[in-house]
Amino acid sequence: FILQYMSGFGNEHVSEDPRCPGALPEGQNNPQVCPYGLYAEQLSGSAFTCPRPTNKRSWLYRILPSVCHKPFKPLEEGHLTHNWDEVEPDPNQLRWKPFEIPKAPQNKLDFVSGLHTLCGAGEPRGRNGIAVHIFVCNTSMLDRCLYNSDGDFLIVPQQGKLLITTEFGKMLVEPNEICVIQQGMRFSVEVFGETRGYILEVYGAHFELPDLGPIGANGLANPRDFLVPIAWYEDRQVPGGYTVISKYQGKLFAAQQDFSPFNVVAWHGNYTPYKYHLEKFMVINSVAFDHADPSIFTVLTAKSTRPGVALADFVIFPPRWGVANNTFRPPYYHRNCMSEFMGLIKGHYEAKEEGFLPGGASLHSMMTPHGPDADCFEKASKAKLEPERVAEGTMAFMFESSLSMAVTRWGLQTSQRLDKNYYKCWEPLKSHFNP
Repeated sequence: FILQYMSGFGNEHVSEDPRCPGALPEGQNNPQVCPYGLYAEQLSGSAFTCPRPTNKRSWLYRILPSVCHKPFKPLEEGHLTHNWDEVEPDPNQLRWKPFEIPKAPQNKLDFVSGLHTLCGAGEPRGRNGIAVHIFVCNTSMLDRCLYNSDGDFLIVPQQGKLLITTEFGKMLVEPNEICVIQQGMRFSVEVFGETRGYILEVYGAHFELPDLGPIGANGLANPRDFLVPIAWYEDRQVPGGYTVISKYQGKLFAAQQDFSPFNVVAWHGNYTPYKYHLEKFMVINSVAFDHADPSIFTVLTAKSTRPGVALADFVIFPPRWGVANNTFRPPYYHRNCMSEFMGLIKGHYEAKEEGFLPGGASLHSMMTPHGPDADCFEKASKAKLEPERVAEGTMAFMFESSLSMAVTRWGLQTSQRLDKNYYKCWEPLKSHFNP
């Protein structure tokens, strides 16, 4: 089986597994009898009555419908939570060392058991909120799949590739790529060794491409570079029981069934999983002086109900040229009405070359000051201003949110990855004031 994809963000796609030509009904969605004796099932990602530009749904033609399962029962959720009151709020600048991946023989973790919630805000029942999770795993999901009833997962692998089987087909997602599994879509993750990454979960909104305004019709993440899997099915009985895991109202539940859920022979619609390679991003930057705001690096946004204010933005800092004249080129010192969570996929981030490492993270909460460390400030203040390559061999990213995020007990204590000395990187900054 060769992995193939269709391109285009939010497109109406049609796909049939080539083993069953003609599996899609002609000219209607649910005929009295579907081709090949399949069942028709609609997956709705929006209210039926949403305006057409935001209406999301797909029709799946499957060997058995999803409803054929035993009752759901609670499943131990480990370090997954949406309880934002576990510990007292902490307004400090926070930085984490790379999160540890357990070794396989003594502690086997798959994608679901390796989910650890780091921070978040809001809650899934009210359909308004976000969560940031770290996943660390070393084994593939066997005869079990996950679907998220609460919202969308934006998955950022940092170490190790993910072979993700979905109801719509298979996707291979490697570091420097991202994928989005939208609300309700069943998926299973195969890994090939020690694997780590980040997840941005949003409740109550779907990711979309940001508006471009005066930039014009092209630029940033172009719609054609988003890839959607093609239909692939398995007609597989699992007498020992296949486990379907639901993340529902922040908790995990498991149901048993005796067949694979990846039994969709054909599908059509605009509500799909998708992936994107971060190297395809068309960077826009200042070519005269000063900084453009980091919003120019937005790949995807999940809008809030307030115009121009994001529930969450996914922003990247890719390799690019720096040419600004008479300008302090690293990121400026900043206090923000948004929360800024940063991760590093590879390389060294320009404003924090020491301490901020691939597989680690930082959180600069609402109105908490942040900016370049003392070394970076001194170097950049004296640097000869020539055209230079910035962030070569690097990919840092930011999950930015208008919500004030709380950190979990795992993030502050249990993980034991919090860098207690982070604040010290600014202590050597000295006054240059000369009246």
